[in-house]
Amino acid sequence: MINLPQPLVLASRSPQRRAILTQLGIPFTVVEPGYVEVDPPGERPSELVITHAVGKARSVEGPWVLGVDTTVALDGDSLAKPADAAEAGAMLRRLAGRTHTVYSGLCLRCSEAEHVRLAATDVTFRDLTEPEIEWYLGEGEWRGRAGGYAVQGRGAALVTAIAGDYTNVVGLPVAVLVDAFAEAVAPADC
Repeated sequence: MINLPQPLVLASRSPQRRAILTQLGIPFTVVEPGYVEVDPPGERPSELVITHAVGKARSVEGPWVLGVDTTVALDGDSLAKPADAAEAGAMLRRLAGRTHTVYSGLCLRCSEAEHVRLAATDVTFRDLTEPEIEWYLGEGEWRGRAGGYAVQGRGAALVTAIAGDYTNVVGLPVAVLVDAFAEAVAPADC
């Protein structure tokens, strides 16, 4: 389905994004982005992930570069990666029994063209007891995860419903990635 003339360069440290690209059979290499994420107060989560995805893609050299950023949004706040277990616990308590939105910004850069996309998926959490939150924190899976959870792991036990693209919640929205590739390979500018 996706045939590139050269391997994709993934500007990301995310093992989940690597796993999804591997699952899709897309040849790629990984280069850690030289972009520093800064989350200005008051910026909308949907805009924030686009800014970070574009910044990551622009920070890496290559004929085909993919930058992606994901966050969890609740009540207009961006719940990015927690700094420690206490912050992860606070996030999980906020998310418990509620529906939040996972946003991913995606930037596929080829030549000078940038194909930018936004994905949004609603996720509903179960009502969580304090022992359940403590169990999850003790598993350590919250580390490096937007919103303090990983739906593809033990975090699945926290969720009652997902409305939208599951792979977006994991960290790489496949539907918008395929759309961006289709647009990128169609014109002669790539």
